[in-house]
Amino acid sequence: MIRIGMVDFDTSHVVAFTQRLNHIDIDEEQWVDGAKVVIGCPGESKISPERIPGFTEKMREYGVELVERPEEMIGKIDAVMIESLDGSVHYERALPFIEAGIPIFIDKPFTCSLEEAKKLADLADRKGVPLFSSSSLRYALEVQEVKSKEGEYGKVVGADAYSPAPQHPRNPGLFHYGIHGVETLYALMGPGCEYVACISDEGTDLAVGHWKDGRVGTVRGIRKGTSGYGFSAFCEKRIIHTSIDTAYIYRELLKRVVEMFQTGEPPIDISETIEIVAFIEAALESARKGGEPVKLSV
Repeated sequence: MIRIGMVDFDTSHVVAFTQRLNHIDIDEEQWVDGAKVVIGCPGESKISPERIPGFTEKMREYGVELVERPEEMIGKIDAVMIESLDGSVHYERALPFIEAGIPIFIDKPFTCSLEEAKKLADLADRKGVPLFSSSSLRYALEVQEVKSKEGEYGKVVGADAYSPAPQHPRNPGLFHYGIHGVETLYALMGPGCEYVACISDEGTDLAVGHWKDGRVGTVRGIRKGTSGYGFSAFCEKRIIHTSIDTAYIYRELLKRVVEMFQTGEPPIDISETIEIVAFIEAALESARKGGEPVKLSV
């Protein structure tokens, strides 16, 4: 059984993931086997500090040992999950665990800086540490179906994805919540985006990416009107329009996280995660320039 530590309790993911991994307070169909959350550090938050006490108490009820500093978990765990809402602290949070050789999952956003994303990936590579970051939307059943039925649908030649996109200055632009839409797009299209043009106003972000092979994909980040998650996948033999049911996305993500902790093999190459950071940075710059296309810096 893989012993997992969790860092920073300012997100509901801490409780939701522990329920599924520890088989507690949730239906059996949501269980994920092979790992257990044994220890956690509530930490601090510059985004939602008010959420930490409640989630800390729930983790205490679940029998999870609590420590004051993340480093205190080293020696007691086999793997770690960095759960901070604030992507700008992920580099700092991850460093001691990578240095200690501990496999690591970093919740979205991986970082809010392309420079930090590259430095983390480079350090993990030099230390031989498995590293994975993703939105749970990447593993939505509807997204998986498009990929698994490629023989029937044909390859994806273009896609439009959408998600809520509330903003926070510490996770600028699509980093905060619109990253769910970006991850959905990349799950369908794969890497290879060359440049992005983005229009942003009070109610919407609309980012258009042009892939090196000529394909085009878009992300609509929603801040006004009815919101939700979904996509249109334009395939060689069929067009798929669907909303996403979020009931099983945490379970599906955790399956991949646990498998990586067990095998040491991340489910996606970290270079794709770095490109997602570059996509969002380029979209931010394009929005500041009034929608002018910006080349990805990868």
